[in-house]
Amino acid sequence: MRKVNVIGTSGSGKSHFSKRLAAALDVTYIEMDAILWQPDWQPLETLEFVMTIQKIISNPSFVLDGNHSKTNRVKWSVVDTIIWLDLGFWRTFTQILQRSIKRSYARSEIWPGTGNKESFYRSFFSSESVIWWMLKNYWKTKSKYRILFKEKSSSNMRLIRLRSRAEVEAFLVNIRRS
Repeated sequence: MRKVNVIGTSGSGKSHFSKRLAAALDVTYIEMDAILWQPDWQPLETLEFVMTIQKIISNPSFVLDGNHSKTNRVKWSVVDTIIWLDLGFWRTFTQILQRSIKRSYARSEIWPGTGNKESFYRSFFSSESVIWWMLKNYWKTKSKYRILFKEKSSSNMRLIRLRSRAEVEAFLVNIRRS
C-alpha cells in the first residue's frame, strides 16, 4: 500500500484519517481540496486541477485525500489502494456539523495562503454550505461508491471499506503494527 486514495462523502473524516494514514505509512499527504480551492473560494480551472493532480501522483508513494470525480481516471490509473470511509449518516452529519461550528467560530484559514475561512453564514445559511452539500449528496455518493467497488472488485487495486470509527481506528492500529 504505497499509493492510496481515501474517498467518502463530505464530513466522513477523509482529511483527518488521511493525515494519520500518511504518517503511519511515512508517505506524503495530499489534500485535493487544498489544490482545488484558490483564494476567495475560486476553484482551480478543471484542466489545471487534473494536470496538477497528475503531476503530484507521479510520486512513488502518497495518500491522496479526496473524491473529485473529474480526476478519477487519472488517479485510479496509478493508485494501488482505495479506502472508502463509509460511515453512517448520523455519524457523518454529526462530524460535519461539529467541524463547521469549530471552523466558523475559529475563523482560521483552512488552506494557508488562500484566505478561505468558514463562517456561520457560509456554513448554515448559504447555498455553498458544506453541510447542505453533505445532506444533498450523502446517499448519492454512497450509491456511487457501492457501484464503484463492485466494478473494481476484479481489478488489481485493493479496495477497503471502513464503516465505523471502530473500524477506522483498528485499521490504523494494524497499519502501525505492520
